[in-house]
Amino acid sequence: MSSPKVDPELAPAPQAPAPKAPAPQEPAITLSLAGAEVHLLGTAHVSRASVAQVRALLTDASGDTPPFDAVAVELCPSRFESLTDPDRLNRMDLFAVVREQRVYVVAASLALAAYQQRLADQFGIEPGAEQRAAIQLAHERGLPVLLVDRDIGVTLRRAAANLGWWKRLNLFTGLLAGMLSRESVSEEEIERLKQGDVLETTFAEFAQDRADLYAPLITERDRYMAARLRQEIEAQGHQRVLAVLGAGHLQGVADQLTAAQPLASDPAATIAALDAVPPPSRFWRALPWVVVAVILGVFAYGFTRSPELGWNLVWDWVLINGGLSALGAAIAAAHPLTILVAFAAAPLTSLNPTIGAGMVTGAAELMLRRPSVGDFGALREDATTVRGWWRNRVSRVLLVFILASLGSAIGTYVAGFRIVGRVMGAQ
Repeated sequence: MSSPKVDPELAPAPQAPAPKAPAPQEPAITLSLAGAEVHLLGTAHVSRASVAQVRALLTDASGDTPPFDAVAVELCPSRFESLTDPDRLNRMDLFAVVREQRVYVVAASLALAAYQQRLADQFGIEPGAEQRAAIQLAHERGLPVLLVDRDIGVTLRRAAANLGWWKRLNLFTGLLAGMLSRESVSEEEIERLKQGDVLETTFAEFAQDRADLYAPLITERDRYMAARLRQEIEAQGHQRVLAVLGAGHLQGVADQLTAAQPLASDPAATIAALDAVPPPSRFWRALPWVVVAVILGVFAYGFTRSPELGWNLVWDWVLINGGLSALGAAIAAAHPLTILVAFAAAPLTSLNPTIGAGMVTGAAELMLRRPSVGDFGALREDATTVRGWWRNRVSRVLLVFILASLGSAIGTYVAGFRIVGRVMGAQ
């Protein structure tokens, strides 16, 4: 029998083989904190080497006591549940999401999931695999898992508050385009992911100025995670802690933990301050009420001039405001009755800043087309395609809320200028 052919490039060299190079190590910093040893491991969210390093650190070769007595991960409770409980979306209360106006946070979270799915499809590894490995090994060894990151909803709201309205609109439209894109992730993005943070890389891709997002997405979270580590160690008395963090947070967290006066000596106060969402400025809080007062004043003035002018102003307001909101609902492929609800509700909700047109139309769509268990189960996959967003009843409710709200907001100003111009022309 003939010997199998050997590729010349794979054939052994005639000289003695060189010593095998050691496997590359992920960046790490070990420090002392409140009498405990804390090992900060910097990982890349799309690297198999990071997963291997986590497994190596949490595997005790001697088979005796575990090398660590607690494992901290760069996750908040909601991201932890998403990572460990794939059925979590099935239990989402859409009525509460619409009522509490958390639609934009949910949509942004789906954008993040869609971006991560693109990474998984392209590179064959789910972002956050090293976090999942750390959680699994900690549970197998009976070690507590410390969730040290800030809630993603708070982070996104603080990031939005750090942007002007125009940059916020650009970021939001970029997110919508990005979560529907099927383009391959660029090499530049991959390098940023290896060296930085998945949230910052995802959302900074669509921002005009990444500096606006750096503070809430990186610097604040460095302080938050350092405070959470200190809080857990002081409260639970852990002696050796492994903290699995993105490489972009490694040095920042270490600097916070070793500062001369770390975290103002009160981690709970630091956490509370970084969990607070700054309220809008007085100008932005007052603006909707000023607009309402101007519109009502124009109506009143029109009726004092003549009933015909007054009713013309009212009809302009209803047709433009209601029509654009209904158009938004129609673009979202809402139920025909939901489109009528948008037309009827928008002119009224625009005169009451405490209630948005999206709340009414989203609730109407939810009642008329209740999502099935299958819709919730397919949501993560459907959210990665344009057709899926319109086909899935869960994501379609989000679209109805967003587009009907956007139509009403545009209609408020278009109709406002229209009726003011009509009054001025009648003088």
